[in-house]
Amino acid sequence: MFTGIITDIGSVMALDQQGDLRARIKTGYDTSGIDMGASIASDGVCLTVVGLGADWYDVQISAETVDKTNISAWCVGHRVNLERALKVGDELGGHIVSGHVDGVARIVAMQDQGDSTRVTLRAPKELARFIAPKGSVALNGTSLTVNAVEACDFRINFIPHTKEVTTWGDAKVGDRVNLEIDTLARYVARLAEMS
Repeated sequence: MFTGIITDIGSVMALDQQGDLRARIKTGYDTSGIDMGASIASDGVCLTVVGLGADWYDVQISAETVDKTNISAWCVGHRVNLERALKVGDELGGHIVSGHVDGVARIVAMQDQGDSTRVTLRAPKELARFIAPKGSVALNGTSLTVNAVEACDFRINFIPHTKEVTTWGDAKVGDRVNLEIDTLARYVARLAEMS
């Protein structure tokens, strides 16, 4: 489990298709404190550590994960939002995030408003019904509050701090973004279906 509060920006050092895709990610984390088999959310995707070096870790990514996320667009040098798994007693500053990406949204508009940036994204139709104003979503692993929803489009705002400490300062119209809907929204929808 994660919180959607990004704690490092990594970068893809290498990609190797070995049956599954293997990626090496450079990190500022102290890798001596990372165990083999640990989970690290990388752009919001919960990935298992299968190799470690002084300033990097390796992950193995299944074809299913590549297909359901924006990982197919990763290239060497690509910057990645990182978050270590939540530990008992950690502060829950965002919302509960599983790292199980539901689909990919696309940035369709961006507009600066004061120091912040308003971003409009388009969700896949089958996921849009789970997104509500003032609800939470995880986008590339970042816990964000939804400001407005219209059909499949939804808006969020990035304050300067978020743009500085995540990869969101690099965002542009057309980008594909990993989307994880709020777990509570999923359960509420399921209960409504059963009523």
